[in-house]
Amino acid sequence: MERKVLLLILIPLPIFAFVYLNLTKPTRTIHVPELPAFLESFLLSLTLALLLFQYINFQRSIKPLQVEGLDLERKITGYLKASTMRYVILALVGLIASAGLFFFANVGFTIAYAIVLVLVSVYKPSPIRIIRLLRLSGEEKEFVREINREYIEK
Repeated sequence: MERKVLLLILIPLPIFAFVYLNLTKPTRTIHVPELPAFLESFLLSLTLALLLFQYINFQRSIKPLQVEGLDLERKITGYLKASTMRYVILALVGLIASAGLFFFANVGFTIAYAIVLVLVSVYKPSPIRIIRLLRLSGEEKEFVREINREYIEK
């Protein structure tokens, strides 16, 4: 899971960094085609809508997993799928923000990407987060903590 999350974080990062640095201190003049003005508003609205959607989708995916009596393997598998989808959407938002910044040089896309970076760090899967979101207790809680300890020791 950690590798998937890191990969999804790293995909848009160099693209955004290149676009941002080229806008602030251009080393080359890149001819940017002029796109219709409504596209700028559409892309900015799309980034905000996707940020909201990833939150709602994640909560909707986690809710059925919080039921007592569901086996731990199903809970963890469901959590991993929901988290992966969340990070795919956040990576997509990062790419859209990069494209929007490249074509329109609108600071709103920089803010959208900054929000993505904050969310990526806040939502990073951890044993404590898994325990809290899935409402684990007793043996399940200790099992998740033990998996993390074993992973750290390797």
